[in-house]
Amino acid sequence: MKKLLYLLMAAAVLFTTSCTKDDDDDVVTPTPTEEELIGEMTEDLTLDASKAYKLVGALVMTEGTKLTIPAGTVIEATDVSTTNPNVRYIAIARGAEIDVQGTANAPVVMTSTTKETEAWGGLVICGAAPQNKAGSAGGESTSEVGDLPYGGTDANDNSGSIKYLRVEYTGYKYTNEKEFNGVSFFGVGAGTTVDYMVSYNGGDDGFEFFGGTVNPTHLVSVGSGDDGIDYADGFSGTGEFWYIYNSAKSGIEGSNNGDNGASDVPMTNATLKNFTVYEMGEKPWYLKEGAGKQNMDNVVIGGLEDDKKQAYFYTSSDDADAAARITAGDIVINDVAFVNMGLNNTVKAVEGLTFVENAEATGAGNGINRPSWVSDALNTVDANTKVIPDNIEGGKVENLPVGEQTADLTLDADVLYKLNGALVMTAGTKLTIPAGTVIEASPVSTENPNVRYIAIARGAQIDLQGSADAPVVMTATNRESEEWGGLVICGAAPQNKAGSAGGESTSEVGDLPYGGSDVNDNSGTISYLRIEYTGYKYTNEKEFNGVSFFGVGAGTTVEYVSSYNGGDDGLEFFGGTVNPSYIVSINSGDDGIDFADGFSGTGMNWYVKDAAKSSIEGSNNGDNGASDVPMTNATLKNLTLIGSGEKPWYLKEGAGMQNIDNVVIGGLTNTAKAPYFYASSDDTDAAARIAAGDIVITNVLFHEIGDVEKAVEGLTVTENASATGAGNGADAPDWAAGWAMPTK
Repeated sequence: MKKLLYLLMAAAVLFTTSCTKDDDDDVVTPTPTEEELIGEMTEDLTLDASKAYKLVGALVMTEGTKLTIPAGTVIEATDVSTTNPNVRYIAIARGAEIDVQGTANAPVVMTSTTKETEAWGGLVICGAAPQNKAGSAGGESTSEVGDLPYGGTDANDNSGSIKYLRVEYTGYKYTNEKEFNGVSFFGVGAGTTVDYMVSYNGGDDGFEFFGGTVNPTHLVSVGSGDDGIDYADGFSGTGEFWYIYNSAKSGIEGSNNGDNGASDVPMTNATLKNFTVYEMGEKPWYLKEGAGKQNMDNVVIGGLEDDKKQAYFYTSSDDADAAARITAGDIVINDVAFVNMGLNNTVKAVEGLTFVENAEATGAGNGINRPSWVSDALNTVDANTKVIPDNIEGGKVENLPVGEQTADLTLDADVLYKLNGALVMTAGTKLTIPAGTVIEASPVSTENPNVRYIAIARGAQIDLQGSADAPVVMTATNRESEEWGGLVICGAAPQNKAGSAGGESTSEVGDLPYGGSDVNDNSGTISYLRIEYTGYKYTNEKEFNGVSFFGVGAGTTVEYVSSYNGGDDGLEFFGGTVNPSYIVSINSGDDGIDFADGFSGTGMNWYVKDAAKSSIEGSNNGDNGASDVPMTNATLKNLTLIGSGEKPWYLKEGAGMQNIDNVVIGGLTNTAKAPYFYASSDDTDAAARIAAGDIVITNVLFHEIGDVEKAVEGLTVTENASATGAGNGADAPDWAAGWAMPTK
């Protein structure tokens, strides 16, 4: 029975056009009509790109019918609910056809109301081509999802044509064994056209081919919750120009038969050309369940998660049927470029499997970067989301030079840089880092025990010119705190650690000289930097911060810097006169931001969240809290400090002079009872500064502080319920959106 439900049909206005009239030119503009889709179709169905379609259940095209979808049509699956528990998906039954008429500039889009994986089922197509799941040549099976018959003897069966289609947020799950892919092809024949298709953020596989002989070209699978592309059950087609990125499990899973790996009714016989398979959670190219015959050519592959150890072309050691195919020479791999394999994932193929390498292989057309055949419209999910990012960690991968650099060094945003030791820019040199550059510190190992960090020596400069849309990112292969050292900058501005005005000291990390008498010393520019997973520890007393500023002068620009998941402090200022603004510190293992040793700068717009110890630790001198060569003299405005583990604002080691204004502070861990503005009871030098009125705190909003004192006895705090902190009260400021958030 035909069950296509058209919204507003009952009111007899389905084909009525609502119009508005432009008085100047008499142009009539139609208002799009919204329609609902559901049910078994027994007649052809042609959609209209000017209408907004809501998929409210299963739309099934039965045998003999055709579904026509013109360029630019958008179909949005609504949410499954208690009032409407119907699973949303579109199915083309065996003997039916689909005609998706998208174009490069106006693709057809199948999406969901909720922009999350597993929101709906996706597209299911069933044909009459051979498959081996039935256990006999030409046998029939029932689709895993949709419960439709598929398979037969017609290798040239035609299920229609699909061109320029993007499916998003698919993978609805009945059980762990029964869930939808982005597009599921069951026994689809070679008469079917499949070209320029994208699966984005599906909960299961991006595309899966259950047998069949279809020849799919120009496929993109990004963000799949299982495999990027999966073929099995006697699939015997030719696939060309496939781009797979960021799959949770395998990039490619190629199987023969899960019940009988040696099945030949028919055996999987896949020809695969021009492939990019990059960033996967495990088993990059998985030859599974007998594997069948696979002929691969022009492949770019790499980016396995670093804690995985599987070979890039992998088969299980207990898969005797796959081993037989390897022995028989039925797995042919030519022209392969292995890229960004990591230090621990260096096995290219399982034992016995041969391959021919070619460093010039282009894969899907542009190495690991977006192929030119992926049009802007096909690649754009919304104004803020692209299927394939503009730059997949640089595309090209190079090792940064390590050791002392005696000449200028300019990096290239089109390259992913691996940091395998200490890069030290010596006096008179400059390190230039353009917007969008990514530097990734590799893990310290027994083979390479050199600590990874970047240092700008006194007299050198850094020119780091990120942007809100393209920050410079310094991260680590292993996404965990204490993985690498971070960034160290040394200048010639005053500090009091030396014990005399204009004195020189040696940096705690990097062992570099710093300090002097030049308050306007210039160590360069840092603008829009995100630094992550720092804090490498030599000892409990000697460890790196996200960024360490040693005697850095006011001539240096420091703005829009974010530290995430550092093992020690997010940022620390050892003396100096620099004026850092728009600073973010999240999840620091010690303090969010620390200044000490005569720091005498102005800090504005700082956002600190979830520091393990203090959000702010402000000191004068650990050896002599009363030191005035120079004394710390910090001016701090517009700060939000949320979620400290202890002592939210710690006036430490003499404290020095601090002028603090417009602060939102709160969220101290429940077990901690230190006042929000705290000084130790035995710190007589800090007490002297409080008594002298050198600690000035105005316009403070205390946010969800619990049963905790606001300030130590004797310290005056002026409150203001309208304080805005870093700009958005207790919440993250608007200026930190996007660029400051961590790499996953």
